[in-house]
Amino acid sequence: MRFVILQFKTKLRMNNKTILLLVIVMNALIINSCKKDDEVPETAAHYLVFKFKFDSTQARLNNFGQPAAVPSNHSAQSPRFNKMSAHYIELAPDANTALGTSMVVYRAPETYAGGNNAIDFDQSVLAGEGEEFFRIPIKNVAPGSYKYLRVSLAYQNYDINFRFDTLGNSYYFDGTIASFIGFETYINSYKIKDSTVAVNANKLQGYWAFEWNNPLFGLPALSQGQAPAGATTVPNPIHSSSPIPAGSCVVTGEFPSTFLITGNEIQDIVITVSLSTNKSFEWKENSHPGYYEPQAGDTVVDMGIRGLIPIVN
Repeated sequence: MRFVILQFKTKLRMNNKTILLLVIVMNALIINSCKKDDEVPETAAHYLVFKFKFDSTQARLNNFGQPAAVPSNHSAQSPRFNKMSAHYIELAPDANTALGTSMVVYRAPETYAGGNNAIDFDQSVLAGEGEEFFRIPIKNVAPGSYKYLRVSLAYQNYDINFRFDTLGNSYYFDGTIASFIGFETYINSYKIKDSTVAVNANKLQGYWAFEWNNPLFGLPALSQGQAPAGATTVPNPIHSSSPIPAGSCVVTGEFPSTFLITGNEIQDIVITVSLSTNKSFEWKENSHPGYYEPQAGDTVVDMGIRGLIPIVN
């Protein structure tokens, strides 16, 4: 360093203050250049984030992904969702991708506590409108082009309207339904709205409970039921080339445009799982058309989601 200073003094005739400044600057550059790579902060991780949206105006589809009307001897309404949980998420590149053979990004805990393998409800993540229910680092997602999203839905909690006739009068109330639409779920207990139900067993797809405030006694009334096997609608527009197992609730939706993961993303990606709740609560009529009247013999037959559209934000 002394040699450098002498050269500057000889050729540029710099004063002592200038020489001192140059020495400080050069020392700083030398120190910075000698820093180890591990002292440089790493780039923050970016995530693929999943959120729910419940849309009563979205197309009402059947199991084959085709528009479906309510049968003439049935009635239905669009429930007001409180919470939903998912059991499985998969990104599929094309319509010929068999279930489980592509990028499975999430699978919820399962248990044999009830005998058969089942979803462990105690460990399920419940999320409402616009709430995040899962995230994964993008670096853990295989780069590629994905055309379809598969989401296995497990549990839903929502409010409905119903009619109650007594002593010659008709009353209209709100009630809350908790329903389990996964292939099979082990349940210790669960809370509907104000009431907690103990089960301590496995329940097949279609098990539900209904809670409402009893107008006669001012106390919550509760009923439970089981939808018929195979009655829960699970839309799958690629059923002919990529079927799903009977009794599962793997709803399939097509991205509006191909979803691309490059591995070089510089920010989070949010996928909004838009679910059709268009008249998704359906019952067989035994009384006044258009009103759910459980005390009059109306029978719940279907609580399946009516379609899925994955929206990338």
